[in-house]
Amino acid sequence: MKNLAYLLLFVLITSCNLDSGDDVYIDPVDYKALNNKQITDYLTANALEAEKTASGLYYIIENLGDGEQPTANSNVTVAYKGYYLNGTVFDQSSNEGITFDLDRVIKGWTEGIPYFKEGGNGTLFIPSHLGYGSFDYNGIPGGSVLIFDVNLLSVN
Repeated sequence: MKNLAYLLLFVLITSCNLDSGDDVYIDPVDYKALNNKQITDYLTANALEAEKTASGLYYIIENLGDGEQPTANSNVTVAYKGYYLNGTVFDQSSNEGITFDLDRVIKGWTEGIPYFKEGGNGTLFIPSHLGYGSFDYNGIPGGSVLIFDVNLLSVN
């Protein structure tokens, strides 16, 4: 019986992942395939055509714009509306937008905003691995596809 207890303890310990603080955490769930299906279903249901990048980001350019084109390291001002696949808005800027460094935001923005030039606008469809991941974050459920209508106001 004692050997069984040691075996169970060993299995429990070795099956858990530990971070640098030795706290037990749960492996993130890989939502890539599910999110891709959710995005393609949404595009089909709404008769939308989007481009897909190698990372899994989908984007639609309504208007490319004619100003400067940012890089992944640029400081930009963007007006946006963020919502889920069901249409529920979770965040929205004012018409004046917000200013930030593209290397300090979610990966989907770092990759997607540089597809536009100043004055450009369109939509980004961001799977969770390019957004907030598989865990809940500030009210955003883990594994969520995020949709952003964006208007690139300026590259600063």
